[in-house]
Amino acid sequence: MSHAVRIVHKRVQAMAGWSDPGLRGVRLALLACCLALSGLTAADDGRRTRPAFDEATTRALERAARATVGVRATAVDDARSVATLGRQREGSGVVIDADGLVLTIGYVVLEAEQVRIEVEPGREVPARVVAYDLATGFGLLRPLVPLRVEPAPLAGARAATDDALMVTTGGSDAVVGVARLMSQRPFSGYWEYHIEHALFTAPPLPRHSGAGLFNLKGELLGIGSLAVADTLPADDPRSTPGNMFVPVELLRPVLDELLARGTSAPSRRAWLGLNCVEQRGQVRVVRVSEDSPAEAGGVRVGDRIVRIDGADVSTLDTLWKALWTGGGPEREVRLEVRRGDDTHTLRLQSVDRQSTLRRARGI
Repeated sequence: MSHAVRIVHKRVQAMAGWSDPGLRGVRLALLACCLALSGLTAADDGRRTRPAFDEATTRALERAARATVGVRATAVDDARSVATLGRQREGSGVVIDADGLVLTIGYVVLEAEQVRIEVEPGREVPARVVAYDLATGFGLLRPLVPLRVEPAPLAGARAATDDALMVTTGGSDAVVGVARLMSQRPFSGYWEYHIEHALFTAPPLPRHSGAGLFNLKGELLGIGSLAVADTLPADDPRSTPGNMFVPVELLRPVLDELLARGTSAPSRRAWLGLNCVEQRGQVRVVRVSEDSPAEAGGVRVGDRIVRIDGADVSTLDTLWKALWTGGGPEREVRLEVRRGDDTHTLRLQSVDRQSTLRRARGI
């Protein structure tokens, strides 16, 4: 690591403790300096060049930081998700239109009874969940009173990213930091989730839920989802921890549908209630949701899934894709599992995940 970059990292670490909104302009000016030092971008001919940090760039980054808000949610009493996510949740979100629509990560507001948006310390406004999308993982919130916040623009589809990016969180302990895009590749989650072109960044951001990832134009590239152990391309043997962001390019095709219906057509798909991990070409069950098709069908923790509906399973993405493309949301699904030295064929009756979600009274 160069001396200049070491200085940048020290400055970024110092910035992480600043939360006084009165310091935000100073903090962003320092951020601009840090990015100017560390943000080397590749020119078309392969040379490395420093990005121009003019007044317009600084204003764009300031707008992006101000558009990032805090999100607090309380789940309904009987929510299934309480077992894994808790009833009280906190995260961030980004204002993306002039009416105050907030884009966040869906699990923060999953099965929420009450939601509040923290625009700045001491100023919270109530909001309602207008969409929760299983397929992308996004959630959308609509404030019940005006936010008076300039929205952040969405980056274009598969937008080229700068070598240095800005990461923001909202709320009373807001943070602005620097990250680098380490890879862009498919991601399969243990909880029956898969997306293409997920964004992986480093260094890791602890408060990643709903955080905003911006390019140097202040355009929103992605929404923070997870802390991950490895952010490098799949064929890289090294391991670099960081975060996974859901790219906003997944939002554009379904935004109108989400606003009209609260979910997208791809989210109406089969669900079994399984948490699985992939290790060395094997997929094993690590958790079975209570009162789920998997529990009813006899799946046990430790089972190795070898086939689904006759298709071989060696990775999470093959398992989930076969589940979703094998028929309607509610159908019989055949799992072949290895349990010790024995092989068992289990017949499960899948359900539409949307039908299992609890909602606030009156919604």
